Amino acid sequence: MSSAKRTDPGSPAPHRADSHDLIRVHGARENNLKNVSVEIPKRRLTVFTGVSGSGKSSLVFDTIAAESQRLINETYSAFVQGFMPALDRPEVDVLEGLTTAIIVDQQRMGADPRSTVGTATDANAMLRILFSRLGKPHIGPPGAYAFNVPSVQASGAITVERGAKKAVKATFSRTGGMCPRCEGRGTVTDLDLAQLYDDSKSLAEGALTVPGYKAGGWNYRLYSESGFYDPDKPIREYTKRELHDFLHREPTRMKIAGINMTYEGLIPRIRKSMLAKDPEAMQPHIREFVERAVTFTTCPECEGTRLSEGARRSKIKGISIADACAMQISDLADWVRGLDEPSVAPLLAKLRHTLDSFTEIGLGYLSLDRPSGTLSGGEAQRVKMVGHLGSSLTDVTYVFDEPTTGLHPHDIQRMNDLLLRLRDKGNTVLVVEHKPQTIAIADHVIDLGPGAGTAGGTVCFEGTVDGLRAAGTLTGRHLDDRAALKKTVREPSGSLEIRGASAHNLRRLDVDIPLGVLVVVTGVAGSGKSSLVHGSIPAGEGVVSIDQSPIRGSRRSNPATYTGLLDPVRKAFAKANGVKPALFSANSEGACPTCNGAGVIYTDLAMMAGVTTTCEDCQGKRFQASVLEYRLGGRDISEVLAMPVSEAAEFFGGGEAATPAAHRILRRMSEVGLGYLTLGQPLTTLSGGERQRLKLATRMAEKGGIHILDEPTTGLHLADIEQLLGLLDRLVDSGKSVIVVEHHPAVMAHADWIIDLGPGAGHDGGRIVFEGTPAGLVAARSTLTGEHLAAYVGA
Repeated sequence: MSSAKRTDPGSPAPHRADSHDLIRVHGARENNLKNVSVEIPKRRLTVFTGVSGSGKSSLVFDTIAAESQRLINETYSAFVQGFMPALDRPEVDVLEGLTTAIIVDQQRMGADPRSTVGTATDANAMLRILFSRLGKPHIGPPGAYAFNVPSVQASGAITVERGAKKAVKATFSRTGGMCPRCEGRGTVTDLDLAQLYDDSKSLAEGALTVPGYKAGGWNYRLYSESGFYDPDKPIREYTKRELHDFLHREPTRMKIAGINMTYEGLIPRIRKSMLAKDPEAMQPHIREFVERAVTFTTCPECEGTRLSEGARRSKIKGISIADACAMQISDLADWVRGLDEPSVAPLLAKLRHTLDSFTEIGLGYLSLDRPSGTLSGGEAQRVKMVGHLGSSLTDVTYVFDEPTTGLHPHDIQRMNDLLLRLRDKGNTVLVVEHKPQTIAIADHVIDLGPGAGTAGGTVCFEGTVDGLRAAGTLTGRHLDDRAALKKTVREPSGSLEIRGASAHNLRRLDVDIPLGVLVVVTGVAGSGKSSLVHGSIPAGEGVVSIDQSPIRGSRRSNPATYTGLLDPVRKAFAKANGVKPALFSANSEGACPTCNGAGVIYTDLAMMAGVTTTCEDCQGKRFQASVLEYRLGGRDISEVLAMPVSEAAEFFGGGEAATPAAHRILRRMSEVGLGYLTLGQPLTTLSGGERQRLKLATRMAEKGGIHILDEPTTGLHLADIEQLLGLLDRLVDSGKSVIVVEHHPAVMAHADWIIDLGPGAGHDGGRIVFEGTPAGLVAARSTLTGEHLAAYVGA
């Protein structure tokens, strides 16, 4: 059967011959699942639908994919397994017919400065081989073009003793393309000395302002009692030698108050103790200090390319590997197509295929040197997908988490084609999705619900797309929803003038954004929407910008801590029980000593994804047993943190546990569609859309005339879009100007004013192709957005 036939939403689900063609799940009880039993056809595209929090991820990721991963780990030798954490078996009675699961999720890629779009795929590796074969002058093997391999040459001998046998000697040499100045990072860091100390004061007067260097403490005494300079002299009066010893002296052993210590200059000491740490693991006050004190500048030696001089000098047809990586990927693909060299023909064909895959998936506007940590969740997922499109693996299970996130309606069809291509290679494709366009191509649909949290966790429907439409479930009823264009639009109260906007790919745009109305900025991915809104509207007083960037906080952070909800909750528990509020904080006195209040033991597996296992002592509750004896309204603190927002709003809304301050916060969270989230759910598990709506709930009460939202429909079920539109209307009607970057046609149709960017992505975008009302956009049909909006409203 061809892909074209299978994309017909009226096509029946394929006949399932026998149990070998099925993944059978029986009695799944992970999270909120209520003894769910389903049969999923193999080598087909199955879409899982349902409201946010209905149990889709619990079934697909936490049950099917998790058990596949656990069984794969058990195939390793006992020796290897000894270095790996023991994964718990999911709460399920029967799981049969599993194949190897490959998860392609929206977890943002690591922010390691050495990781780029090119290194996250095979593209960089293939380019390095290409330049090592064809680059002139020839400088060495592929590693000579790698910015992650040190650019030093070394030789020597390794001696290996093997019992009574003669020593084995091996010589080695290594050369790489890393810029020696920035060590392959592309930027160099400098410390702002004014953030480290007040040079008008002496050490005796408390000159140091670094956190943890409080006067009288051991860190402070190390400097004030070192004897290298006068502690009573202002730092600005130090001699050149004294200032060098204070800031840069190499490690020196000495005794301070009879205790052996190692003295080191303040700058290298801070670099080692603070700058080398993962920012997410830092305490908030340390992270704030680092953000103030550290400045990043482009490396003057390699000009940000990360590469050594030799690697930059070696070229193919006038293009260096640095030039190639800086090109827009669609342009790089054209350049590679122009290379005709029979000696590397297979390599060129493979590289062309990989680069074309970026364009097909809607990422042709990126460059290979783009840091992976700057990608959005949707972009990160699509970059991961590029690696799998060229894979030789078949009969595996691919698991996708809303792969259409961040895509314009024009790009969704291309994503659908790629999902079908993976299926047609003989793979099982499981997709968690809300978009009707992707639900429509499913061979099989499993709809969970009927509600979220405790109101969900059951299978409402299992069958064809047509069957879903007729089933009467929440998803089925809303599948063909179409928002109508507004009959009247609001009149603006003024305008925000932007002149000469040139951030990223913008072409010196002049635009007047109407104020006092709902403005939607749209265009294909990479057209310049975020550059215009976030890069051109000055941040500051009066502007509340709410995007999908990761929320500051570690794995210990959760909705209760982020929104400030936990403060009134702790005080209520403390007052009811006559004890200190700190006991009811898992990050303070009440923490389980085994997991330090995290509820899980996290194992860092270096290059592989880390793994968490539930703490055996507290069973994931995070608190000491003695703390859980204290109750409020019949619940202990761990039970409260396990509540969904909607249930907690009732709990704190009246009766014995009535806490008005907590109830106000919970009500705002419900208004933005987060009623299903549990209060103690780690922030690291939230999707980009959930993070943004959590920020919105926290900041919607802030004073500010302009509210900016970035794709707030991300992760929202069809039935929840109307609630979001109502919230946007309430913000505008309260006197605020609301600017929304959005692809969803329902939001476009509801706008008072639309600014459409394009016509394409990257250097093919960056222009305003339409300004006006939604009705005007539909009538003109002069842009891709206009065509799709016209089709959506049936015009």
